Amino acid sequence: MRIANLSGRLAVIVDGRAVDVETASEGSFSADPQSVYERWEVFRAWADACELPEGVPFDPADLGSPAPAPRQVLAIGLNYRDHAAESGFDAPEGLPPVFTKFVTSVTGPVTEVKLPEGGHTDWEVELVAVIGRRAEQVSEADAWSHVAGLAVGQDISERISQLAGPVPQFSLAKSHAGFSPIGPWLVTPDEFDNPDDLELSCAVNGEEVQKGRTRDLVHSVPALIAKLSAVLPLLPGDVVFTGTPAGVGLGRDPQRFLAPGDELVSAVEGIGELRQTFVA
Repeated sequence: MRIANLSGRLAVIVDGRAVDVETASEGSFSADPQSVYERWEVFRAWADACELPEGVPFDPADLGSPAPAPRQVLAIGLNYRDHAAESGFDAPEGLPPVFTKFVTSVTGPVTEVKLPEGGHTDWEVELVAVIGRRAEQVSEADAWSHVAGLAVGQDISERISQLAGPVPQFSLAKSHAGFSPIGPWLVTPDEFDNPDDLELSCAVNGEEVQKGRTRDLVHSVPALIAKLSAVLPLLPGDVVFTGTPAGVGLGRDPQRFLAPGDELVSAVEGIGELRQTFVA
C-alpha cells in the first residue's frame, strides 16, 4: 500500500491515482495525514478489507510529506562505510551518531529550497522509515512490525555552520527551511521483495552523484530501531533518516556544493523520487 499527503489530506495511491481516505471511509479516518499513525493497525485492516473507489489524477507538486508533523525526527550519521571513509571516519561499531532534524524543516517531495547565504549546501539521499507502532525495547527480529512504511528522504546539509565548531552543529545545519524533504509517499514494507536491500541514488542537474544499496547499511533498519528503542520510545509517526552512501559534495575532490538553479533528484527503488530546485 502507498499512502500520501495530497494537499494536506490523507490519500491512498492506487495505480497512480489518489483516493481520499476521509471520503472513502465515510469519516472513519481523519483527513490529517499525521493522525493515521496513531491508528495504523486499524487503518491497515480497513484499507486491506475495503473496496476503494477509483482515484483521481494529481500533480506531484501537490504532495506533502507523508509524515508532515512527527514528534521526533531521528537521523543517523556514518551509516555506510564508504560515506564514513569519505568523511574521514571509521565506520561505527556501536550505535552510530544520532542527531535530530527539526520538524519545521520537513517538506514534501517537489519543492524549491532557498540556499543559506554564504553557505556550502550539500546533498545526502537517504531511506526514511516511519514508525507505525510504538517501539520501546523492541528486538531486531520484531522491528519491522513497528514500521508503517518507507519513503525517500534528503538530509540537505549546510556544511560551514555544521563544522564551524567548537563542536559540530549537525541539527541546526541540517534544519534550514526545506532541508528535510520526504516522499513522494509512504510504501508499506510488504510491497518490497526485500525491504533490507533497496537501491538509492541522487543526481544533480542530471549527473548521478550518489548510488548505493541499503543492504550496505552498517546498521540496518531493524538494527537501528532496536538500538534507538533501547534508549527512547519511538512513537507512531516518528521519522528515522537511516544514513547516506558515499558521493556527497563535502567528500569530493574538489568539493562541490549546490548553487542557485541546480536541480536535485533523489530516488529509492520501489518508492519514487524527490525533486528539489535551489534558489539564492
